[in-house]
Amino acid sequence: MEPLKEARNRVEGSSSSDNSNGRTSGGGRRSPTNCLIKPPVKKNTIPIDLKLHNDIRAVERARFAHQVAEKRRLIKQYKMERETTKLEEQEEIKRLRKELIPKVQLMPYFDRPFVPRRSEKQPTVPREPKFCIPQHKTIRCCRMSCNDMSGPSQLQHLPSSVEKTEALYKNRGLQ
Repeated sequence: MEPLKEARNRVEGSSSSDNSNGRTSGGGRRSPTNCLIKPPVKKNTIPIDLKLHNDIRAVERARFAHQVAEKRRLIKQYKMERETTKLEEQEEIKRLRKELIPKVQLMPYFDRPFVPRRSEKQPTVPREPKFCIPQHKTIRCCRMSCNDMSGPSQLQHLPSSVEKTEALYKNRGLQ
């Protein structure tokens, strides 16, 4: 800025002196001291890189397309795995069904006759049952209970079921 001011001062100072004489020096040419100094030239502007919406959208669309492709690949892989497991299960079912089919068994050898052997265990010894009848469920015809009896001798005096039925028939006169 200062060189610009100095150049103007020179021009103004020389023009006033030249105008006072009324002539120009050098046949219309100005002296080097009298010429205007050009102001410094502005630097060339550097263009800024533009970020267009199309470029940003293209990058986002590429990411989205990649995600969709990955998802489709995973779905396809899952279907393939499910299909293979289903085929394996079907093969397993077929194999189990084949195993369940009854197969022919070999005929046993009859070259030796079968002789049953006598058991080595002792035969069981039968015991008399112990009838324990509660007081309120006593036999009506006897009016005796197991609690009143003392020993096996009195068990023999109890009438058997055959004797009871015969006694009932006699009482009713059905014989």
